[in-house]
Amino acid sequence: MAADKVAGMGRITVIGAGMGAMAAAARLAVAGHRVVVYERAETYGGAVRRFERDGFVFDTGPGLLPLPAVYRDLFVKTGKEPLEACVELVQVDPSSRHVFADGTEVALPNASRAGVVTALDEALGAGAGARWGDFLVRAREAWDRTRRPLLEEPLWPNWSVLAEREPYPSVPHKKLLRTRRATTLAEVGAWELRDPRLTALLECHALAYGLDPRATPASAAVLPYMEHAFGTWYVRGGIRELARAVYERCVARRVEFRFGTPVERIVEKDGRAAGVELADGEVADADFVVAGVAPGVLDALVPGTALRGGDEVAPQRGAPSRLTVLLALRGGRPEGVAHRTVVHAADRAEELDRLFGERPGLPSSPTVTVSRPDDPALAPDAGHEAVTLSVTVPSGLPVSEADVEGVFGVAERAIPGLRDRLLWHEVRTPADIARETGAAGGAVPAPALAAADGRLLHAPNTTRTQGLFAVGGWAHPGGGLPHAGMSGALVSGLIVEGPEFRGSQ
Repeated sequence: MAADKVAGMGRITVIGAGMGAMAAAARLAVAGHRVVVYERAETYGGAVRRFERDGFVFDTGPGLLPLPAVYRDLFVKTGKEPLEACVELVQVDPSSRHVFADGTEVALPNASRAGVVTALDEALGAGAGARWGDFLVRAREAWDRTRRPLLEEPLWPNWSVLAEREPYPSVPHKKLLRTRRATTLAEVGAWELRDPRLTALLECHALAYGLDPRATPASAAVLPYMEHAFGTWYVRGGIRELARAVYERCVARRVEFRFGTPVERIVEKDGRAAGVELADGEVADADFVVAGVAPGVLDALVPGTALRGGDEVAPQRGAPSRLTVLLALRGGRPEGVAHRTVVHAADRAEELDRLFGERPGLPSSPTVTVSRPDDPALAPDAGHEAVTLSVTVPSGLPVSEADVEGVFGVAERAIPGLRDRLLWHEVRTPADIARETGAAGGAVPAPALAAADGRLLHAPNTTRTQGLFAVGGWAHPGGGLPHAGMSGALVSGLIVEGPEFRGSQ
């Protein structure tokens, strides 16, 4: 990208009010820019939404916050009040409970290697904990090698180095006369963990982001490592409270929001983004434009294509989606219940074929994540409970009542008597995600990962159009709450410091 002008006091237009876009807006406002956010919906948060009915409250997007340091940094850099003064963060313990296909169960302590090793040995047999613990040591090495280029720095011009080099130090695997090393997550499970239950534990982290473990690089080991090293956190009142806090920080920094205001196109002048044209014909001039939208939406806003491609990292345009079922239950939340329970698929091969094969659909017994927050604010009283079921599904999948019944059947393994307790349920489908985010088929972006020939890298935050930047889950460093927050930091750095910006120090 050619050198951009850097304005000490510029006008910046932000398209979309998702988490990455708001993170960028707050940082840019603190740097002295006048920032206006145009959001086609009537609220902020992007995919971080809330559903309320009859006194029950549910997150319809992410339910937990990994790597809270990203948002702590945002609040430190944009005001006097730290994150913990604006929301109540709670460390979830156990981090997760797992119900495996053979009926084995294990609850994993939060951010405790020794505790996890002991729990796995007790549940799965001697040696299981040590194999998982050794895997986490190797995963840490992959994290150390990729953390800066994949989270804290703009995408390297020589990005192919990240695409070609596998950062996970896999263990040599000897079979007959050949010695091989794992290159995919599935091979890590088969060759290094050597237990189908440990493999399921590993692969569920990839499935949660819609990644096929058979094709996902071994570098995805960083996903379970992030939870292990930095803990699993819940925001009291739901993750929507984090979106509220970021929005209020933007407002306090005098960011202007215009909701219910779709942008029709990005205005260019002399090859540079010069503002936006709104649906009513109004043109808002700007020195920089920040687009927090899916690639297909950005394509429609810019004449030609502003997104990079060719021999550069092309934007990802497809990914699986998510089916969410919200449950209003009679009876209070039992004491000692885990916040998050993962009920693993009865048939791994069927699940992967249905999610990633040629005939997409919902498997008969999918992996279901059951969220049961210990939060009185989510239910009308102590005699009721709000529960969320989440399933990775193919994007664009039409969901039937039979599909929902199948999810209920799986969830009953975690919540005995579920149907007897059910007052009502609400289904959120890929079509709902598509409507709220603009992503085709309701696709949900995955985090950027190294290796795999660059298939899981995301397009850079800069574009071919000078003055136009991409932020949020569909741009570097990809999907996930911490990644969205980092994309906001990167875009603000590129605008404030210019093309020479190399990331946070």
